[in-house]
Amino acid sequence: MTRVLIVGLGNMGQSHALAHHANPESEIIGLVNRSPRELPEALRAYPLLTSFEEGLALAPDLVVIATHTDSHAPYAIAAMEAGAHVFVEKPLAATVEEARSVTDTARATGRKLAVGYILRHHPSWQRLISEARALGGPYVFRLNLNQQSSGAQWEAHKALMRTTSPIVDCGVHYVDVMCQITDARPLRVHGMGLRLSDEIAEDMYNYGQFQVVFDDGSVGWYEAGWGPMISETAFFVKDIVSPAGSVSIMDGDKGGSSEIEGHTRVGGLLVHRPEGDRLIDLPGEPDHQALCDAEQAFLLRAIADNIDLARHMDDAVQSLAICLAADESIRTGQPVTL
Repeated sequence: MTRVLIVGLGNMGQSHALAHHANPESEIIGLVNRSPRELPEALRAYPLLTSFEEGLALAPDLVVIATHTDSHAPYAIAAMEAGAHVFVEKPLAATVEEARSVTDTARATGRKLAVGYILRHHPSWQRLISEARALGGPYVFRLNLNQQSSGAQWEAHKALMRTTSPIVDCGVHYVDVMCQITDARPLRVHGMGLRLSDEIAEDMYNYGQFQVVFDDGSVGWYEAGWGPMISETAFFVKDIVSPAGSVSIMDGDKGGSSEIEGHTRVGGLLVHRPEGDRLIDLPGEPDHQALCDAEQAFLLRAIADNIDLARHMDDAVQSLAICLAADESIRTGQPVTL
């Protein structure tokens, strides 16, 4: 039985807690949140703590970190140095240097470290990647995720933007998909963005886009925007093109850009080659909670079977480096060489 501490009880933290609540290999020993939080009935019997240090004193085997980005690295490092394995929500850290410190600590302590790249556990996204790789590169990646948010969701987005831009928070998922398809090394990034609301800090922007160039000739575009002013038109584009054809996500039934379940749903893929098209239907896809269950089950298996997570950690650092380079380019107005 793995003794689990959950730190941060927002949307993702609660989902990860529910995953461990339902997993017979897990024993939740505490839930940590700095402020009072309304919890699902399934979680209300667990000890509720108000500080990370109080939770770490319980000597957990596994710490699940779902707090804001600026606390990811210090919490993950402290947990591993205390002897715990770690699951940390994306992005891994606020800087590339911090991210490398986290992965260096995992290697030095021999603890398992998994990062919350939820799409890696989705069979339909795995199929997208395999179909794209079968086309052969170099590739053009056209990916975006814009979210028209209002009310409580806009408040949540504004809270996230105190530390992290949409380009970094969401972009790491889709840049990770690019990197899994091409296996190439990123060379340079050029970004642009705009602050579209006076409700966020003057040094933050809630709309951004960037281009990345890889050493195999592949090029990628990613776009992300949050807020009540964001258009719902073409808010979810997932399109990969190569000399041999293209593969695209076809599911148009997203329920609106603010519908979280729609962000992972594929529904169907259209594989286009000059000689003809092939539609791949992907019914019965896992929902958000099932994907969180899969993420936590993956880490529990990695701990039990001593699975090597070196590539997983390296990929997390690389996708973060690309997105942070885009953020730097947006802020400086200059391309960034990696």
